[in-house]
Amino acid sequence: MNKVILKIDGMMCGMCEAHVSDALRNAVPSAKKVTASRSRKEASFITEENVDAAALKAAVEATGYDCLGVEIVPYEKKGLFGRR
Repeated sequence: MNKVILKIDGMMCGMCEAHVSDALRNAVPSAKKVTASRSRKEASFITEENVDAAALKAAVEATGYDCLGVEIVPYEKKGLFGRR
């Protein structure tokens, strides 16, 4: 699994966060735990698929916001109890 983190400029309110989240869900239908935060100026989600950073940037910018960068990092599900 991968966690995708996008740095986004231009979000000012809750509706802006919703627009960005919807754009990401449309661009990556398998996206889970999609969140956007205007205070942190970022959006993130997890997915099992490989994603195209340029396509994500284009999807965000099509909604009127500036995508300053895309970071894709490995994601390991955290459980209640650690594995030994």
